[in-house]
Amino acid sequence: MKIDKETLKFLHSIKNKRSKIVIDHILENGFITTEQLEKDYGYNHPPRAARDVREAGIPLETSRVKSSDGRWIAAYRFGDLSTIRKRRQQGRQSFPKKLKKELFQKQDGKCAICDGVFKTHYFQIDHKIPYEISGDTQEEYMLLCGSCNRAKSWSCEHCPNWANEKSPELCQTCYWANPDNYMHIALEEIRRLDILWVGENDVQIYEKIKKMAKGKKTPMPEYVKEILSKSARK
Repeated sequence: MKIDKETLKFLHSIKNKRSKIVIDHILENGFITTEQLEKDYGYNHPPRAARDVREAGIPLETSRVKSSDGRWIAAYRFGDLSTIRKRRQQGRQSFPKKLKKELFQKQDGKCAICDGVFKTHYFQIDHKIPYEISGDTQEEYMLLCGSCNRAKSWSCEHCPNWANEKSPELCQTCYWANPDNYMHIALEEIRRLDILWVGENDVQIYEKIKKMAKGKKTPMPEYVKEILSKSARK
């Protein structure tokens, strides 16, 4: 791929560390795989690095290649560089502290997905609908704990809507955008329940249920689901 001088200058201007690694590697090798991001650069969540590049306004295409051990993995290469949105050249959008404070108060200090209670600095501001889908047309945000933010990123980036239709309307009806009122999770007919056991009393109950599940040789999630299903059928 031939890249004009102006575009090349812009690519080299990106300062975000993860974005820069992806960009420089693609410039030198033509593509970068999730295996390389993980093994060569130490990123435990490779799609996050690719997302940083996309949020910098640089289009990436995702394809499938085989890893060193024969597994199918993702590979990223530049898309149509003529569509670069140069005004987003600093990577992830910088959010004002005021917004985080407002969201923290609105959500009562809880993660919008798992309902876990965390201190402010543990939260990350996230677009309800991924920027890659909605662009600058929506300004709906929520606070997520790091674990839920990573889970959402992985699920969204593997959703058919991400790769094909890019419909904000489909995202609006997804669990990751509206966990209290949704119709699907990444277009799959799935319902999800996150339960946190917080505090000494809760933890004691959790340990008892865990022991009961172990006694029945049933994984904890399946055992809890079985208990809830029996209760719902009464």
